[in-house]
Amino acid sequence: MAKKIIPLTARDIILQADAETIREALEARVQIDDLLAKREEAYRQIEALEQQVEALVGEEGVFVYPEPPVPVAGFANPTPASRPKPTPPKVEKPVKEKAEEKAGDEKEPADGETTEAETAEKK
Repeated sequence: MAKKIIPLTARDIILQADAETIREALEARVQIDDLLAKREEAYRQIEALEQQVEALVGEEGVFVYPEPPVPVAGFANPTPASRPKPTPPKVEKPVKEKAEEKAGDEKEPADGETTEAETAEKK
């Protein structure tokens, strides 16, 4: 029969736990440390694979990696921060049309004449 897991704080373990509970906590910590070491090694392997992809492409950050097939704990964004997605080229909206409309409403000054904007600046 499985033991009932009781959440313990560090204070509970230090001040109130018996020897068996302390051993179990230590074993759990050792197992967690082993799993964290395996996780770190997996991330290093992923980084090596991504560097190989970038070497094949010839540029860094051009290849867009798909989302991981499984959720990764601790990451709000599934794409690692070290691999930014390339930004799409900026598309400029035609600003000329509005400028041409305003220019069409105003008459152009002849040589030597000042515009209303220039007069306002002088004041």
